[in-house]
Amino acid sequence: MKLKLDLHDIYNKGGQIDKALRDVVNEAVAKRIKLVEIIPGKGSGQLKKKVLRFLDQKEIKQLYHRVEKDGQNWGRLFIHFRFDNQR
Repeated sequence: MKLKLDLHDIYNKGGQIDKALRDVVNEAVAKRIKLVEIIPGKGSGQLKKKVLRFLDQKEIKQLYHRVEKDGQNWGRLFIHFRFDNQR
C-alpha cells in the first residue's frame, strides 16, 4: 500500500503545504506504510525545493528511510519508510 499527496491545489499556501506533508508522513508512520508519493508538480521547481527542505528537517528526516526523485517524472517524489521490530 502507498499514500499519495498531490500538492497542486495548495501550491501557494505555505502553511497548508507543511501541514499536509506532516500529516502524510505521520499517517505513513502510524499505519506502517512503506511508500509515500508526493506530487509537487513540474512548474518552476520551487514547490519541489520546499518539499525537499521540509523533508530535510531533523525531526522529519528521522522518520523515513530515504527520498527518491522520480527519474521519469521530475514533478514527483517518493518517500520510502523502513520499519523494523523496534518501532
